[in-house]
Amino acid sequence: MPFVVASLVIVADRISKISIHGTLGLFDSVSVIPGWLRIVHTENPGAAFGFLAEGNPYLRSAVLVGISALVLVFVASALWGRGSSFTTIGARLGLSLVLGGAAGNLYDRIAHGTVTDFIEVYHGTWSFPAFNVADSAITVGAILLLIELLLPRQKRAGERAGFAHK
Repeated sequence: MPFVVASLVIVADRISKISIHGTLGLFDSVSVIPGWLRIVHTENPGAAFGFLAEGNPYLRSAVLVGISALVLVFVASALWGRGSSFTTIGARLGLSLVLGGAAGNLYDRIAHGTVTDFIEVYHGTWSFPAFNVADSAITVGAILLLIELLLPRQKRAGERAGFAHK
């Protein structure tokens, strides 16, 4: 299952980015929900939210590709490594989403030197930085992992407090 989920994320990410490249010029936008959501073609040379977008492009690329590769190795080992503690469905789904998203953005960074972002949520003068399908998968995956990490602790705390249900 993890390989299938990660592959679906990669395919959805590639199709969406190819579509954006084919239909919108750089910084062109299309309103989806006026005043709230638009599709805008941007290219992010940095990390999340434009972090590291400035500075030496060769050093930035080396650092970002290296970090992405390390994340991929860590997540793959957590999914398929012997003795992995990530055995619940939620944890494995979360890791699969992170794996697919990281691979999708890593492909962009290696092939193009930037990551294509195109989903922008905004209202008035406020705007959340543009993101893409891979970013969304990483975020949802991280939330699932956080839930998996917090729920067992809450259950154990309840048992220690005498609230265990039998």
